[in-house]
Amino acid sequence: MAAPAFSEGEWESEDGLTLHYRDYPAAAGRQDRPPLLCLHGLTRNARDFEALAEAFAGEWRMIVPEMRGRGQSEYARDAASYRLDTYVADVLGLLRQLDCGPVVAIGTSMGGLIAVTLAATQAWPLAGVVLNDIGPQIEPAGVARIREYVGQGGSFETWMHAARALREMAGAAHPDYQISEWLDFAKRAMVVGGNGRIVFDYDMKIAEPLNAVPEVPPADLWPAFRALGGMPSLVLRGELSDLLSADTVRRMQAEVPGLSAATVARVGHAPTLGEPEARRAIAQLLAEVA
Repeated sequence: MAAPAFSEGEWESEDGLTLHYRDYPAAAGRQDRPPLLCLHGLTRNARDFEALAEAFAGEWRMIVPEMRGRGQSEYARDAASYRLDTYVADVLGLLRQLDCGPVVAIGTSMGGLIAVTLAATQAWPLAGVVLNDIGPQIEPAGVARIREYVGQGGSFETWMHAARALREMAGAAHPDYQISEWLDFAKRAMVVGGNGRIVFDYDMKIAEPLNAVPEVPPADLWPAFRALGGMPSLVLRGELSDLLSADTVRRMQAEVPGLSAATVARVGHAPTLGEPEARRAIAQLLAEVA
C-alpha cells in the first residue's frame, strides 16, 4: 500500500522560529469532519504518526506539527523555551494560521500534555481528545528512564547500527519487535546528519529544562485532566508502560466522566498507534465525533 500523500507547510512562532508541519488532506465528502491534530512526544517528530495516517488519512484531515527543536522545525535559540507552555503557544499559532475550527487532539506523551492544556485553558475548541500513554500522574521510574537517555546524542554508521542501538535502549518497551521493526523505528526517530552519520532527529538541548526541575510534571495536573469530561475522550496505555500505571488510568476514568480506556498488549511507553488495539479504540472514539 502506498503511503498517504501529505503537503508540508511552515508557520512562525511568537519568538520568530520557523516551524514545520505535515497536512494530510481529507477526501472529498469528508472535509466537514474536524481535523485530527497529532502531537508527538518529547524526542519525536511528524514521522511518528505515519502508522496512524495509514489508518485514518483521507477519512480525516490530519495536521501533524513538529515541535520546536524536532524534525524540520527550527531549533530554539534559548533552551529554556523547551517547555509545555511554549509548545502550547506554538501549536495555537499554527491553528490560528490554518483557521481550521475545532480539532480532535491526539497526543503521545508530551503531546498529550499539550492536548490537555488546550482543553483545560479552552484556548482552542476541541471535538475530542486521545491521550497516548500519558496521564496526570507520571511514574518516577519512567521519568528516571527518560532522563537517562534524552540529550545524550550519539551517532551511527549505518541504519542497522542505529536499529541495534535502539533495541538496546528501548527493547523492554517493544519485546516482540524484530530487526525490521527496529529499522523502521530508527528511521522515524533518526535522520542522516550533515556528516553522513545517523543521528537522533532532535535538539539535544531539550534535555536542559527537563533536568533542571526536581520532578516531572511539577504541578498537580488532575484539575486540568478533569477538563476532558463531557467530550469524547480516550486514554491508551501500553501494557508494559513504566510512565502511566493501570491504577492511574482507573482513577482517570473515575474522575473524568465518559473517558474510555484501552490497553495495548506487549507494548511499553509508548504505543505507536499502528497496533490493532490502538486503531480500534481510536476508530470508536472518532465514530462519536463524526
